[in-house]
Amino acid sequence: MVTRRGFIGRAGGALGVTFGVGLAADGAAAATAGPSDDWPDEAPFRFSGDMVDFEGAQRALLPLYDVKRNFATFDAAYYGAMTRPVAASYRAYSQWVNRNNSLFLRNAAPGHPRDAELDRSRAAVAKLLGAQTEEIALSGGGTEALYALIANYALLKAGDAVIYADVDYDEMQYACDYLEQSRGARIVRFSLPEPHTEANILAAYDRILKDTPRAKLLLLTHLSNRNGLVPPVKAIVAMAKTRGVDVILDSAQAVGHLPFTVDDIGADFIGFSLHKWLAAPLGTGGIYIRKARLQDIAPWLGNRIHGPEDIRARIPTGTVDFAARLSIPRAIDVQDAIGLEAKYRHLVRLRDYWVDRVRDVPGLEILLPQEPGRFGAVTGFRLPGMKGPDGAKQAAKLFLDKYRLLVVAKAGLASGPVLRVTPALFNSSAELDRLVAAIRAERGLFA
Repeated sequence: MVTRRGFIGRAGGALGVTFGVGLAADGAAAATAGPSDDWPDEAPFRFSGDMVDFEGAQRALLPLYDVKRNFATFDAAYYGAMTRPVAASYRAYSQWVNRNNSLFLRNAAPGHPRDAELDRSRAAVAKLLGAQTEEIALSGGGTEALYALIANYALLKAGDAVIYADVDYDEMQYACDYLEQSRGARIVRFSLPEPHTEANILAAYDRILKDTPRAKLLLLTHLSNRNGLVPPVKAIVAMAKTRGVDVILDSAQAVGHLPFTVDDIGADFIGFSLHKWLAAPLGTGGIYIRKARLQDIAPWLGNRIHGPEDIRARIPTGTVDFAARLSIPRAIDVQDAIGLEAKYRHLVRLRDYWVDRVRDVPGLEILLPQEPGRFGAVTGFRLPGMKGPDGAKQAAKLFLDKYRLLVVAKAGLASGPVLRVTPALFNSSAELDRLVAAIRAERGLFA
């Protein structure tokens, strides 16, 4: 088999010379051929691109990705796409797991026991979030993670209220609704007022908490998949805690996107994806439960594979894509080499690039105010006169068919559906220029 070092050498060796991506300590890329029983080897990843200059950052980042360019896809909020080094890692681990098959799956591979190797991934995620390894369990994505936290929240009694807002993700709303059916909870839904300024957001959460005396649980979205809103999370978590309300934080769009640690924001329960902004393989995510609060999330459907003192009991324990989970540290290595702060600044610049060029279109609605801290890369907009879900779907189809641009129609906001634009690190200003031109050309679509 080809080792991980070999895959990296073949997939990205030229990048080390041409684009400043180092794949070996001496700048060379090693490769091996033929079957091997060696554990996939990891050469240090280095990135020397200029992240200060906007155009320079694009030149450095674009070669890290092997993505088709016949369409410009602005949907990193769904899947961020692996970089070449992460894809190479995933291929190498897939071959190693397949070659060792049940010996590895049964925790019996000499020198590489399954749980110890997976704990390396847990530890890497814990370091990323400023948590302890025993406070992290890996999951099959953010949705699975958040279902596990919401459905198994142990402190809820019949008649207690569960609160969520229109900006929260559909399936997490459904999970809260399930608590009404299964536990006798009272569901309290509310809509955030627009414009989504910090003052308006805090006033809305303060009001709903005051008006719900039996509130016990609040679903809070770190970055909305609908319109890109980043609320003042730390302040809302603190506000809820003073009233004895627990927060389950949906950070599916935040990990690998917004710089933060668990202590920064104060939430005790967090669910997140890793295949979006961290760009780990598909089907990776996790939960964080603050150590002192572990018993307040019950084991998944009575899971006893792990003991009640183990956070991993809170996640389904079926057979998973182990190669994907083993590749998580490589995704974190790539992000660390680029720098999360630098990555975040570049994502915001991509967002501002197209938003600033369409602000003057009469009747066009940009859903987020230009207020620092209220957004990252994600932003929703409405064409002039666009109404209802059918209008949003019509516009999204037109952008795809006529302009070869993937934007996403998103419903669920009280004010109506939007078109969501989510540039990724692999998107360029030239692709964003095409988006700007399409918006301007179709400004009269619903006139």
